[in-house]
Formats: sequence, structure tokens, C-alpha cells
Amino acid sequence: MRHKRMTTGAALAVGALAVAGLALAPTAAAVTPDTATITADCGTFGGGEATLTATQDGTAATMTLTSSAITAPIALGQDSIASTLTLVKSGGGTTAFTGTKNPAMAAGDPVTVGPLDGTVASGDSLEAYGGSLRMTVFGITITCTAAAPQSPGPFVFD
Repeated sequence: MRHKRMTTGAALAVGALAVAGLALAPTAAAVTPDTATITADCGTFGGGEATLTATQDGTAATMTLTSSAITAPIALGQDSIASTLTLVKSGGGTTAFTGTKNPAMAAGDPVTVGPLDGTVASGDSLEAYGGSLRMTVFGITITCTAAAPQSPGPFVFD
């Protein structure tokens, strides 16, 4: 009986260590790079350098765009900008990231939109150049495009 209790105790200890190891194991970066820089052209609304930040959790992905070169033309409330960021797939086609997430911004503040939600597949390689960012504020649509390929390169998803 004593041998059976030791074996059961040892099995429980090994199982607990395995579970703890899984819980503490570092997660792999799902998308690389996780940030990229573009030069955005927003027509009469301005333009300049902007940063795209990507995250991935399985097939769910998000994109956030921030730019101190592109500023809010008027004060904007939190979650008041309807945005669609369309990125070009390396093999053809596009992937859209959409949402109404943004912080409150005073007139002249740097623009931030996102996180915008999208769906990706393993191996997707997405680039801002050739795509667009459409932001609708109070019924006015502002379209921005990348003037050149993003740096350091396209987002590649696991």
C-alpha cells in the first residue's frame, strides 16, 4: 500500500510540474515584426510618419495606427472614429481590420486608431503599401495611403 501512495504522489507531482511549466512557458511572438513605420498621405488632411502595431492570437489579429504627424482636426470623443485599415496580401488580395476604437483627442492631438480587429491565416504576409486607412468622423471620410512600402517589412503571421 505504501508503494502505491508514493507512486500516486509522484505522478501528481510530475503532473503539477508539467502544468506549471506550461503556464510559465514564454509565448512565441506570433507576428513579426510587431511594429512597422509608414509614410502616410491623407490628402488635404495632411500626412507624415505613422506607426502600425500588430498583435495576433490564433487567427484573430489587431492593428493600431499612431501618428504625431497626422493630427485630429477637431476634438474627438473616445471610440468615435469608424476605421477600416486594408492591408495587401503578398499572394494577392487584401485583409481588412475594422473597428471604432480610439482614445479621446483634442484638436491638434496626434491621431491614434485601434486596436482594429481582423482575421489572418498562418503565413499571411501583409503590407500597408497599396492598401488604405479609411476613417469616418461625423460623416466625413478621410482616406490615407502609404507613400512607400512599410519599414522594416511586411507583417508575417504565424
